[in-house]
Amino acid sequence: MTNEELKSYIETNYASLLTHNEAGKYDLLFIVDAANLVSVCEKLRDDSELLFDYFCNLGGIDTTEKFEAVYNIASTKKKIRLDIKVILPHENPAVDSVQTVWPAANWYEREMWELYGIHINNHDNLTRFLLHDEWDEGYPMRKDWDAPDFIRFPDL
Repeated sequence: MTNEELKSYIETNYASLLTHNEAGKYDLLFIVDAANLVSVCEKLRDDSELLFDYFCNLGGIDTTEKFEAVYNIASTKKKIRLDIKVILPHENPAVDSVQTVWPAANWYEREMWELYGIHINNHDNLTRFLLHDEWDEGYPMRKDWDAPDFIRFPDL
């Protein structure tokens, strides 16, 4: 399936759930409402024409006005890739976990929470793994993060 065929298929079958965004440079990019994220991901995984069975990556973007979470998914059987973007408010950003759809999302969602402060609803292990457990210096990937001149790390 080519990108044009994939775009046409998604626009035909998921028009009410996904909106195409021209910003996708290599892979198609669609925007989904945060409230529909998990159900859309389940549909994309289970759709026999798509079979998006592989969670590639999750990236965050802080625009200072909003947060964006971009989910990169692929189908190993159909050899296609797709990016899905969720736009979140800058104040109290939160999104539902997709680890029930793709278990590999676990670590990526934890990273999103830990570095951007985006809460991941229904995540079964929202604990730190990049920063030390007592970290209270803010969220290092946010544009408004003011890195302290000195960070005291706990004695190891």
